[in-house]
Amino acid sequence: MQYEDLRFPVATALIGVASLLSTTVLAQTTDTPARPADRYVAQLTALNTKVTESTTAGEAQFEVVGDNLVIDIHVTGAPASITHWQHFHGLKDGRAAACATGADDANKDGIVDVIETGKASGTTMVPFDNAPAAMDVAHGTYPKAAADGSYFYHRVVPLKDLQTAFGKAFDGQKLQLDHRVVYIHGVPAATNLPASVASLGTIPAAVTLPIACGKIERVK
Repeated sequence: MQYEDLRFPVATALIGVASLLSTTVLAQTTDTPARPADRYVAQLTALNTKVTESTTAGEAQFEVVGDNLVIDIHVTGAPASITHWQHFHGLKDGRAAACATGADDANKDGIVDVIETGKASGTTMVPFDNAPAAMDVAHGTYPKAAADGSYFYHRVVPLKDLQTAFGKAFDGQKLQLDHRVVYIHGVPAATNLPASVASLGTIPAAVTLPIACGKIERVK
């Protein structure tokens, strides 16, 4: 048999092998599951409804996407047409925080103020404002509820920047989202709060009053 007579059978065999390899690689690519993103969710439930006269609720979602932390917070039933401060709170020693309850009303005035949340929830840590990584709790721009008491907050934050700022503020701690709780704050300035309701420094109690909280849980 001449060399020329072998060309077509050899070529056909090579094409068959290439096709088989291509199919195998495609199957491996298709069958390989994508690496799941780190996701965390907090279901927000109402606090201090005696004061707000409404039931503030919602959900906060956190997802690590590449080098960023994507934050989405949807709130309903909040006091309408005012700005609402929102943050995650946590314990400085790294233990898991919990949402405050009526049992944390230390002075028995019927209201759980932001100071009284400290035992269960720790301190204010990261603000969910226009620039979370700036860690400027008192001066950021926070969302404003619509006339129906709802709002939606969305931010994409460089994870490295946030972790660096957080570590500087809290003695090298990691973010540990599943050790934190989310608080929504704020009632109208004209709300008649008793003098026993405490706040942070000179910030009015109406601004810092907790109206909803949710424990951040990792989604498996």
